[in-house]
Amino acid sequence: MRLVICDGNRILSEALADALKVRDDELSAVAVSAADECIAAVGSYRPDVCVLDVHLPEIDDGLHAIREICSRFPDTAVVVAGDASDPGTLAKARKLGIIGFLAKSRSVSGIADALHRIASGQPVFDPVPHTASHRDPPFVLTPREEEVLRRIAVGQNTRQMAHEMNIATSTLRTYVKNVFAKIGVHTRLEAAAFARRANLLDAIPSPRLPPQDQQNILPSAYQGDDERGSP
Repeated sequence: MRLVICDGNRILSEALADALKVRDDELSAVAVSAADECIAAVGSYRPDVCVLDVHLPEIDDGLHAIREICSRFPDTAVVVAGDASDPGTLAKARKLGIIGFLAKSRSVSGIADALHRIASGQPVFDPVPHTASHRDPPFVLTPREEEVLRRIAVGQNTRQMAHEMNIATSTLRTYVKNVFAKIGVHTRLEAAAFARRANLLDAIPSPRLPPQDQQNILPSAYQGDDERGSP
C-alpha cells in the first residue's frame, strides 16, 4: 500500500509514516506538512490513500487539499486523521469526498488496519461525539496559561517566554506544567499540535514578538530539553 501522510507538523507526519512502515514492511509512505506539498505528492506518487490533518497551518488549507485531491486524483482515497474537536469542518470534508475519519486515539496497528480497509474500498469513519466542540474545551486556562500556550505554539523557548513575560524561569516552568496537565499532553510539541488542532489559538492573545524574533524562533523551537518544559 502506498500512502501520502500530511500533518502541519512534519515531525508528526514523519513519525506516523515511520511507525506504519515498521508495522507493515509492504507499506511505503511519503510524509509532507503543507497542503500544496500534499497535492503535489499525490500527483507524483499516486498513492492508494492520502491521510491528512484537516487543520493545516493556513485556515482552509486542509479542505483545499481535500477538494483538489478528490477532484483531480479520484483513484486516491482521502482520509482525515485527528480529533473530533471540530465536527463542522469534518462534515465539510465528508461533503468534499473523504472516505474515512480516523480518531487520534487509535493505535498505530488500528490505523494500519483501517487504512488497509480503506484502500480496498471500504469507508471507515470513527464516531464523532455530538457534544464535541472546539469552543467548549474540557478545561479552563488562566490568562497567563493561555499566553504560555500561545507562546509554545509559535515556538518560543523557555528563556524567551520568561524574559518577555517578565517572570522567573521557575515560574514559567510551573505555568508550562500546569498547561500540560490541563490539556493532557507531555511535550511542547504535543501542546502546540493540540492548540492548533483544537482551534484554540484564535481565542488566545498573540505574544508581542519583535519582527526579528518571529523570524528566528521557529528553527530552534523544540531543541533540547526545552521540549518538555525543562530548559
